[in-house]
Amino acid sequence: MDFAKNFTRVSALALGIAGVLAYGDVHAAAFQLKENSVKAQGRAMAGSASAKGDASVVVNNPALMSTFTDKTFQADVTAIDLSFEFTGGGTAAAGSALQQPLRGGDGGDAGDIAAVPAMSFILPLSDQFEYLTLGAMVSAPFGLKTDYESDWVGRYHALESDVKIVDLTLAASLELSDRASIGFGVIYEHADVTLTNAVDFGTGICANPASQALCFMPNPITGPYGPQKNDGVASISGTDNSFGWLAGISLRPTDKLSLGYSYRSEIDHELRGSAEFTVPAQVRAVFGPNRYMDRDGGGANLTTPATHTFSATYQATERFAIMAEGVHTGWDSLKEIRIEFDNPLQADAVEDYSWHDSWFYSLGGEFVLNDKFTLRAGIARDESPVARAHRTPRMPDEDRNWYSLGLSWNVSDSLELNASYVRLELADNPEIDLVSSSGSRLVGTYDGGANLFGVSMQYKF
Repeated sequence: MDFAKNFTRVSALALGIAGVLAYGDVHAAAFQLKENSVKAQGRAMAGSASAKGDASVVVNNPALMSTFTDKTFQADVTAIDLSFEFTGGGTAAAGSALQQPLRGGDGGDAGDIAAVPAMSFILPLSDQFEYLTLGAMVSAPFGLKTDYESDWVGRYHALESDVKIVDLTLAASLELSDRASIGFGVIYEHADVTLTNAVDFGTGICANPASQALCFMPNPITGPYGPQKNDGVASISGTDNSFGWLAGISLRPTDKLSLGYSYRSEIDHELRGSAEFTVPAQVRAVFGPNRYMDRDGGGANLTTPATHTFSATYQATERFAIMAEGVHTGWDSLKEIRIEFDNPLQADAVEDYSWHDSWFYSLGGEFVLNDKFTLRAGIARDESPVARAHRTPRMPDEDRNWYSLGLSWNVSDSLELNASYVRLELADNPEIDLVSSSGSRLVGTYDGGANLFGVSMQYKF
């Protein structure tokens, strides 16, 4: 029955491993997270690859580790208060004789409060290795967490989306001269993905010539089968570990000017895990026991994008410094997501995303009030790589603006505490108009944004 194979695409694609892996957190383009430095967040990440004194350079530009003279430990954590609310509706069995309005609510606030931690350590060597500095850092460069109410109108597109990608980076920096250094690092990355959505089995039964008669017995109104009458739930999860690398260069042509460039490679993942289907008994009677197995194995390939970071810091006066940064993210590496199932009765599920590359631009500064306190501020523009045709309710991506403030407190010569606040505003209300593989059309707009609250501690010894 060709329908069974095609309907697999309903569950898998509507489940949207592509949708969520190709889209992530609201406060960075696509599913990219930038929250690895509270100090840099205070100036909208400007200068993250060129400013001295921030141990997060282990991942932002390992070449800058050579500017550290003391062993340094740093811990950062950012609480992300994300809000996303949908307004709209749609139709089930869109375009068919059984087309009807989607039932359900608006899904509530799909956002959540999540913590993004980071931890870094820098170790300058001595004696015959005095020109070498080592570093290690744990960070989360990509991630997503959203959750809709189970009966919302877009349940056939998304319910829960939970993506966690965590890096362990080991890096080294070599000082070439007092004004130049290079750095290199190896990235060990762990990816963990869980996604769920509802499945409109009733629409599939009515669309299949072999079973559509069941939807008219005794009639489409009182019959046991039909759109939105036979909902199930699909869930897919997978994990993988893989390797990547990064490299950087730091140039300090004058005492006032610092320039930085950093490159992070693509990282290829082969996610493997399980697919689970909750299928109503009356639907199982139609499909048989071997379709939509309660638990099946499967996998998908995912490539996280490469990034190029260009950064500059200028010490205008003894108290005031200005920073700028541009980050190019190669989202064109994400052409499609293909889900392959162990069950030979289930065909591959493929979705085209055709993303385009994007830029992040930021400008910030910091002002030293006195020996104890430093103030920071910054603005940024974060471009989305997602065209309107590829937006999904997992998170409807859109360009966004950053507005940030920060503060440092030098408690002692060894201890520094930092805090930051960032407000992210969408440049426009994202519009959604898409049809799932099961024929559910969702149309509407989103209103959302995020507040980021960060604190960090740096200790030198």
